[in-house]
Amino acid sequence: MSSVLSFARERLRWALTYAPGLSVCVVIALAATFMAEHHGGPQLLYALLMGLALHFMHGHPQAKKGIDFCGRFVLRVGVALLGVRITVAQVSDLGWMTGLTLGVALVLTIVLGVWLARRFGLSREEGLLSGGSVAICGASAAMAISAVLPQTKANERFTLLAVVSVTVLSTLAMILYPLLIQWLGLGAGAAGIFLGGTIHDVAQVVAAGLIISPEAGDTATLVKLFRVMLLMPVVMGIAFLYRHHQEGTTQADAMPLLPGFLLTFVVLMLLASLGLFTPSIVEAATQLSRTCLVLAIAAAGIKTSLEDLLKLGWRPMVLFVGETVFIAVFVLMAVLVLRLGAA
Repeated sequence: MSSVLSFARERLRWALTYAPGLSVCVVIALAATFMAEHHGGPQLLYALLMGLALHFMHGHPQAKKGIDFCGRFVLRVGVALLGVRITVAQVSDLGWMTGLTLGVALVLTIVLGVWLARRFGLSREEGLLSGGSVAICGASAAMAISAVLPQTKANERFTLLAVVSVTVLSTLAMILYPLLIQWLGLGAGAAGIFLGGTIHDVAQVVAAGLIISPEAGDTATLVKLFRVMLLMPVVMGIAFLYRHHQEGTTQADAMPLLPGFLLTFVVLMLLASLGLFTPSIVEAATQLSRTCLVLAIAAAGIKTSLEDLLKLGWRPMVLFVGETVFIAVFVLMAVLVLRLGAA
């Protein structure tokens, strides 16, 4: 009986510690969802902007722990749940040439990001984060990569800028790329590979594909899921690179070689490949993942000062635009030269 009471007291203490900050993030997530569903626009961007407006909350001692909890633990849950949507069969359906093209595009975009960051006087961490978010899956990749980078104020600010940049660029691509496809006269398969291989965020990929045709939308979504799958090895590599560089941590607390949330991602992907998840479970996990990412974005916004964000200047924006143009040109050239999706 005493152990039950002790457990209950511990849970109550946890709730009282984290509930205030967690409640703030939940309110922001609900408001962002309402805005996106009733007035259109990107849900994650709404959550980010609302979080920035409530930056003063992070200085409140009662709210800080709950906000930090959303920014780290809830973020990792959201990233891990992305694995439910991906199966080995889906990846194999793309064909080895398409997969190789996407893999090369990813590597070159990240390398370009690091190189441009150095040219602009930015850090390697900023190059990795920008290149990874453009090359893989936009805001989700930015948040996942930031989770294994050194937790500095500079990296937190740049992560927020990455979320804004890739969201805005994804929206512009969703509008402009279908026009480019129609002008080039690409077929549905080629169009889907181009859209799925270049647009940053999943929602904009699906929307752009459906503008062309249902077939293009399906292909674009599948290609995008393949890019999401590549998030795991990229974040694993970055985690290994920085596992002993986490500020304020001891050797025992350093980031493990395979962080738990990435291991969960892999396990869920393998279970999905075995057909153990029903469509309803996949849909529920996808919605939960999205909710976790919205909460994490809200927390990241609260933790960041808009004034500090503006101090980053014009160089990071040029960095994101340059990477976006590069991956678009590279994938388009591969589609045209190798005739990907032409069958």
